[in-house]
Amino acid sequence: MEMGKSLLFLLLLISLSLVVIVSANFYNDVDITWGDGRGKILENGQQLQLTLDHTSGSGFQSKNEYLFAKIDMQIKLVPGNSAGTVTAYYLSSQGPKHDEIDYEFLGNLSGDPYIMHTNVFAQGLGNREQQFYLWFDPTLDFHTYSVLWTPNQITETELGKVDSNYHYPKSQAMRIYSSLWNADDWATRGGLVKTDWSKAPFVASFTNFNAATSSSNFAGEEALDSNEEQKLQWARKNYMIYDYCSDTKRFPQGLPAECK
Repeated sequence: MEMGKSLLFLLLLISLSLVVIVSANFYNDVDITWGDGRGKILENGQQLQLTLDHTSGSGFQSKNEYLFAKIDMQIKLVPGNSAGTVTAYYLSSQGPKHDEIDYEFLGNLSGDPYIMHTNVFAQGLGNREQQFYLWFDPTLDFHTYSVLWTPNQITETELGKVDSNYHYPKSQAMRIYSSLWNADDWATRGGLVKTDWSKAPFVASFTNFNAATSSSNFAGEEALDSNEEQKLQWARKNYMIYDYCSDTKRFPQGLPAECK
């Protein structure tokens, strides 16, 4: 499966019901890095909450770095009127030529669907965005968001076969980061809808973090079976709202190589 045509497989990894995962303990696995007390570890290390108010958001990062891994996190997004807020969940290295694998969940007015924004950076080069409406309510319960990153492909977004002429994140170890922050200058309808601070504080919750680094733990998971392929095409057809591989105005000199 070509990379530009399958940057969506993370949708197949979103559980539509509560999935039980043997999880680690947030006290042992992450550091709350900013927010002045707005990020909190609860339930004896089994749950973490990030909070955003008019003064500040909050965020955390993993204590460990990973070079290829299967990462699972269950997240319950900000409920109600979440317009202007962004909950980010991503892997990233550091420096101007960093690698990064992104999920960003763009809040919306009550009753309107969340938008899931994905991107992949390699050696500092990104511009590989796709966006989807979520077809379920991600605020009512925890849903599992996974990244399978192997030497051959990423299945946060399944990147399929690696194009040797295109950058691919395969040499820099990355930490896991998450943050809840105000982005009402662009996040909801291009910045037309602003954050309603009367609804603050906004809270996103996390549980059941799991990171498997042994290749034996995810061997054989790279290929899509026929059922997964059908789900992929269904989601693309019905819920994709932006695909960089279709944006000829953005790339007037020709679409990126992996899109062809």
